[in-house]
Amino acid sequence: MTAPFPIERLKKRPDFLACAQGPSLAKGAVVVQARPRNDEDPRVRAGFTATKRIGGAVVRNRAKRRMREAARLLLPEHARPGHDYVFIARGGVTTRPWARLLDDVKTALIRLAADGEASPETLKA
Repeated sequence: MTAPFPIERLKKRPDFLACAQGPSLAKGAVVVQARPRNDEDPRVRAGFTATKRIGGAVVRNRAKRRMREAARLLLPEHARPGHDYVFIARGGVTTRPWARLLDDVKTALIRLAADGEASPETLKA
């Protein structure tokens, strides 16, 4: 399924830091941060990160690959246009069953969208 809006990657550190100021939700093996850009651009941008606490380079790369694939499958359906998303790997992201990882990401995206629609005061979850 293709998204009705373009999806791009976040690559610059200031974009990641700006997204960290928005609401976030930890679910299972992943933390998802979301930030409305408040511009007229409908693009959705997504970034992926894993700290050294997760493991060595091989484990971190595997974690980011799994999160990228989950985002590729779920963002077209659950992302809000004009938002940036950062996916942060938590312990066990590489060993978590694929269906549960997808469920974690999907639940976090749905919950962040619902919180964003509720009110601007509740954005910092």
